[in-house]
Amino acid sequence: MIKLFQLLTEVKNDFKTFAENRLAGAEKIIANAKEKGGDALLTYAHFNVKPSYYKKAIDGKFDKEAAKKEFDETYKKISLGMTQTEFQREVGRLEVLGELLIRKK
Repeated sequence: MIKLFQLLTEVKNDFKTFAENRLAGAEKIIANAKEKGGDALLTYAHFNVKPSYYKKAIDGKFDKEAAKKEFDETYKKISLGMTQTEFQREVGRLEVLGELLIRKK
């Protein structure tokens, strides 16, 4: 029983560490893209949507079922009729949800 608890704790901590590392990377990219401006603002839009999802994961508030639903809704919403900024934002959302769902398996 103790081994199972240790294993579950490691998996939980691994998910949290993953989210912390991804958040740090996203925040760095966001700051650099914002500072650069111009076309880099598309990168800003892509990454700026991610921190709130990573923070939920870090705080233990990542709801797998809600994330699956949002992933599916976001996937259906993406189209070539969007502006480049809208497209980058929604693909960023899809990406962060997907990576957290895959990691949470």
